[in-house]
Amino acid sequence: MKSVVILSVLTASALAFAGCRGVPAPGEASARHNLTVVAREYPVDFDQPALPELTADSSLSNYLAFALANSPSVQAAFYDWSAAVENITVARSRPDPQLTLQAYITDTLTSLMPGLAWNFPGPGKLSARGRAATAASEGKYVAFESAVLQTVFDVKKAYYNLALLQEQVRLNQTSLALLDQLEATTRAQNNSSQGSLAAVYRVQSDRERLRSELASLADSGSTRRENFKAVLGLTPAQPDPPVPAHFEISQPEPDPAALERLAFARNPQLQAMAAEVRGAEAGIATAYRDRLPDFNAGVSAEVYAPPFFWPQAGMTLPIWRDKLAAELAQAQAGKLAAEKRWQAAQITLAVTFAEQSFTCRETARSLALTEDRLLPLARQSLALARAGYQAGTVDFASLTEAERLPLELELTAAQARIDHALALAELTILIAGVPPPGTPIATTNP
Repeated sequence: MKSVVILSVLTASALAFAGCRGVPAPGEASARHNLTVVAREYPVDFDQPALPELTADSSLSNYLAFALANSPSVQAAFYDWSAAVENITVARSRPDPQLTLQAYITDTLTSLMPGLAWNFPGPGKLSARGRAATAASEGKYVAFESAVLQTVFDVKKAYYNLALLQEQVRLNQTSLALLDQLEATTRAQNNSSQGSLAAVYRVQSDRERLRSELASLADSGSTRRENFKAVLGLTPAQPDPPVPAHFEISQPEPDPAALERLAFARNPQLQAMAAEVRGAEAGIATAYRDRLPDFNAGVSAEVYAPPFFWPQAGMTLPIWRDKLAAELAQAQAGKLAAEKRWQAAQITLAVTFAEQSFTCRETARSLALTEDRLLPLARQSLALARAGYQAGTVDFASLTEAERLPLELELTAAQARIDHALALAELTILIAGVPPPGTPIATTNP
């Protein structure tokens, strides 16, 4: 009976601690807050995500929302981040208590001592481990944000390439119709001895070249549509997504100085390097704390004798000074390396931002030159060539060249428009780290 009472008391004492909670680590509440905020905007049930319905009239934002909810790489990064946040609690929690049982047996059982034991990490060790886990979770959040931004850019790139394909096909078909008309005109002139057979052959040659270009565009169209499907997170076995009937290309031009400040505050690579530095600093604090001993305490109760308790206590002896010194030196060297990588990333970012800003300006100048100056001049030249041809002052070859030039310049403008949109998207999304509205990003940086 006495043994049952003692075991019951010890078991009840252990269970009394079952509902206990540890002391949150610095930054743990913020990490959980960010995870909760993102989870509210992001469908956590990835097995059956709530995907927006896509139609040919869907906007670019609809396609972006679909891709972010359906992208396996974004899903994996979210779960990695979620696991890292949960690991903060694991790292800063005390070890579980232990129920112990000792027995002495000669010919018979002469002593039975159930007990309760607990280990106590040295002062500040749990807090240091919690800070290290928090820093690791910050790095995982940056990886999640990078996956989100990369997916946004990939969708925009595939979307813009489809828009360019549509415009190229339209303009080339217009050029082909024009060449068909020119061929009919040159044949009629040749039959009436007003034109040469060479002009007919030239038009036919240009027409065959254009037909070959249209065939190549049609062939590349399947590749571009397959790429668009892939960036939406759809597998080859799933139905193809609807191709947009209308495309949104225009984007607001950002203020360069403000965007550069944002880049140094939000660039994913720079944030990752900063999180690595914070993790290395936490590693140094952990290495210092490892020099302190851990403690344990327990109590056992003798069952067969009158109530007799055996208290126990112990501590670890961190005597291997060379190991402790090496751990600290390793952590300090890791911090120095992380700081240098962070500095190198800042230098690289400055150069990359300058180069991409130049690309944005250059493509904008090319687009403005083509649309605002060259195209109006080409259209004026075409009007004059048509009038001169009717008056007999312009030959057929000059008229043909004047007819084709505006269409070629429209193709050049379409390419420049897409190049500028892609350059601007890369600058704002991948380099400056600015997410589009509605993107599942934490309200506060880690």
